[in-house]
Amino acid sequence: MRITLGVTGGVAAYKAAELVRRLQQEGFSVQVVMTKSAREFVTPLTFAALSGQKVITDLFAESGGEANLESAIEHIAVAQRTDLLLVAPATADVIAKFARGIADDFLTTLHLASTAPVVLAPAMNVNMWNHPAMQENLEMLRARGVHVVQPDEGYLACGMTGPGRLAGQEAIVAAAKEALKLKHDLEGEMLLVTAGPTCEDLDPVRYITNRSSGKMGYAVAEAAARRGARVVLISGPTSLDAPASVERVCVRTALEMQEAVRQHFSGTTIAIFAAAVADYRPAEPFSQKMKRSKDPVTLKLEPNPDILASIAKEKGSRLIVGFAAETDHVAENARKKLTAKNADLIVANDVTVEGAGFDLDTNVVTLLARDGRDLPLPKLTKREVAERVLDEVVRLRSTLRVAAQHSD
Repeated sequence: MRITLGVTGGVAAYKAAELVRRLQQEGFSVQVVMTKSAREFVTPLTFAALSGQKVITDLFAESGGEANLESAIEHIAVAQRTDLLLVAPATADVIAKFARGIADDFLTTLHLASTAPVVLAPAMNVNMWNHPAMQENLEMLRARGVHVVQPDEGYLACGMTGPGRLAGQEAIVAAAKEALKLKHDLEGEMLLVTAGPTCEDLDPVRYITNRSSGKMGYAVAEAAARRGARVVLISGPTSLDAPASVERVCVRTALEMQEAVRQHFSGTTIAIFAAAVADYRPAEPFSQKMKRSKDPVTLKLEPNPDILASIAKEKGSRLIVGFAAETDHVAENARKKLTAKNADLIVANDVTVEGAGFDLDTNVVTLLARDGRDLPLPKLTKREVAERVLDEVVRLRSTLRVAAQHSD
C-alpha cells in the first residue's frame, strides 16, 4: 500500500527520516511531500535516498524549471494513488490549514484533493498545543474522521516541558494501520502465490507468451503479507518489484513454475494460482535462431502441465484458489473449472470487459466458491480485488475448519 508522508517545518522533521524506514519495514511504499519550511531542517535528498522515490516540494515546477501540465496536476495524481496521507510532524500551521480548507502549497492542496484517510502526528510548543484555537482545529478535523496521534509529554526543544513532542514511531505506525483498517487474519498461514506469464522458447531469441503483467498475483502476495501470512511468490517474467516481506522465486517456463510450486507446496496452507501459464510449448524448440524463409513454417506445440489441477489432487486440508480469464460464458466456464480442478475458489474475469484483463491496474471479477456462493464484484483496483479474494479465503478457511471439527 502507498503512504504519502507529509513533512512540515519543525525540529522533529529529522525524525520523519526514521519513520520512512519504519513504514517500509511494515511493507508500505512511501512517497514524501515536504513543505518549504521543512526543507530548512532536512534536505529532500535525504528522503529521496531513504524512500527511493521522488520527493515533492512544490505545487508547480521548481523555480527556474520548465512548467508543464504534469507538474500542474501532480497533486491530483498523487491523491488518486495514495492509500493514506500521514503528516509527521504536523505543525500548528498545517493543522490550521487542514481544518480551514486552505490550499496554498502541495501538501495542503493534496489534502483537499485526496479521499484517502488522514493521520496527523502533531509536534509543537506546549503553549501552542494547549491554545484554544489549536484544540478547536483538532476537534474539527477529528469530526471529519482525521486520526490524530496524541503527542508525547516531556522536555521540548524550546526548553519547556509538557505535551508537544512528536509521538514515537510505533504509535504513529499503529495509527496508520488503524486508519487503513489493516487486518491480521492470516497470521500463522503459509501462502503460495503464482503470478505473471510463462515464456516458452521457440529458439534462442523468440518465445510464446501472453499479456499477463503479474499485477494481480503480486497484489495478492502483497496483501497476504500485510495480513500476517508468510508468502512465497512464484513469479514468471515481469517488470514488477518483489513486495516487501515476500519471498520471490523467479521462473521462466511452465515446467519451471511447476517444479517451483512442488518444491514449496508441502509447507503451504493456502495456495493461490494467479499466474497465466501458457497452455502449450513448442515440442521441438530450435537450438539455433530460425532463419527467415519464403516458405511457411509449421510449429508443433505440445500441452504444458495443468499446474493447478495436478497440485489440487494433493491438496489435503489446504485451501486452493484458481483464476480463470474468460472471453465468453464466464460464470459457466469458471464453475466447471472449480469442479474439474478440485479448487475451493475460482476468481473469474471476462477479459473483454472494459477495465478488466491483462496489464491494467483494475479488474472486474466474480468469486465462485465451492460452497455455492457467487460474489460478483464491480470494477475495482487489483489491490482491492486482492483484499476481497483474501476476505473470501478467510471465510472459506473458517468454514472448512468448522466442518473438519464436526467430522472428528
